[in-house]
Amino acid sequence: MNIKHFTAPTSRDALRKVRELLGPDAVILSNRAVDGGVEILALAGEDIASLAPPARPTLAPLPMAPEREPASPVPPVVRRQRPERHQAGSLASALKAHPAIPTPVAAAVRAGNDVALMMSEIRTMRGVLENQMAELAWETTARREPAKSAVLRELLAAGFSAGLARKIIDKMPVGGTIASGREWVHSVLERNLTTAGPEDQMLDAGGVYALVGPTGVGKTTTVAKMAARYVMRHGPGRLALITTDGYRIGGHEQLRIYGKILGVMVHTVKDDGELAIALEELKGKHMVLIDTAGVGQRDQMVAEQLAMLTAAGGDLKRLLCLSATSTGETLSEVVRAYRGTGLAGCILTKVDEAATLGATLDTVVRHKLPLYYIASGQRVPEDLHIANRGYLVSRALRQQRDHESFLLQDDELPLVMVPRTNRDARPGAGR
Repeated sequence: MNIKHFTAPTSRDALRKVRELLGPDAVILSNRAVDGGVEILALAGEDIASLAPPARPTLAPLPMAPEREPASPVPPVVRRQRPERHQAGSLASALKAHPAIPTPVAAAVRAGNDVALMMSEIRTMRGVLENQMAELAWETTARREPAKSAVLRELLAAGFSAGLARKIIDKMPVGGTIASGREWVHSVLERNLTTAGPEDQMLDAGGVYALVGPTGVGKTTTVAKMAARYVMRHGPGRLALITTDGYRIGGHEQLRIYGKILGVMVHTVKDDGELAIALEELKGKHMVLIDTAGVGQRDQMVAEQLAMLTAAGGDLKRLLCLSATSTGETLSEVVRAYRGTGLAGCILTKVDEAATLGATLDTVVRHKLPLYYIASGQRVPEDLHIANRGYLVSRALRQQRDHESFLLQDDELPLVMVPRTNRDARPGAGR
């Protein structure tokens, strides 16, 4: 076995060297503090695998006792049966006479089980060591850079995911104060939050927009708000509304009421054929807004709905409505389900009902979705606003969880900073 020595200023740097040279399956044998850093002894995974026993030997046929002829003639039927009984008896007696024959196989099986158990224990031990060293590395960093620990706690309290928070904190400049760290994080989030641009540009450009998303996120009300803002700028003659919501009782009637108030005709379609015909007839309109039926992200009808919008042809853009009251995991699942061939952007709804905005902005940033509007109420069109990156980030960082059950304690922060691969390797993880 070829044991390697690795030294580095910190445990994290030493682990990085181990992975680069020996790969992710390397086994950590020991670690200790030395002058100027940390020393790690590691072994490559294939060296451990070489300890496995040779291939399982094949069991040779057992010797059979010679068959004895009967002393006197017997009827044919009995003659056919007696050898079978005698043979079975001979097999049993042979086993009794040769108890050591299967011993090599049993020994090989036991040896194989022992090696498998040893490998499992080594992997568990490696995971524990890596987990402890990563926690120690973060604790050392937190003591040396208290501003990082404070800003990390604020990001998590604001609802941002641990993954995004880790990436941001790892790149945060050292030596700063908490105030400077907050400003730096604010600038990073604002720079990575993409907006669709000025509303005038969108309304003047026109086009065909279909609002999609799960049930109850406010698609119909948002369509009415967008239609009202367009009418206020260009008048009702150049706008058309389409609804595909034939599933919800009174769903299309709600949009018809809004259309009647705005003086805009509302067209109802049931499938991709009718949608294609309607879009062809409305080709002369400057802007067409489509209200779709709400479908849960795990429903197979999502694929059917996306196929209908795709088959309609034309330059149809899909805008995904995301509820700011949903958790980050739910929002990510919604984006993956509705992404299809591509989303033009998203609209945040129910912003006024959300306790925090971190999870919502986290989803938008990680999935790189251009943000068009934010909706913060039921009033049409007052409660629809152009997405302002600076305002959204400031509000997200300002709104933090104040309930003790959702706040991480100081001794729990290292667990958040440990990558999932290390956390899963701890004893009992995943059980």
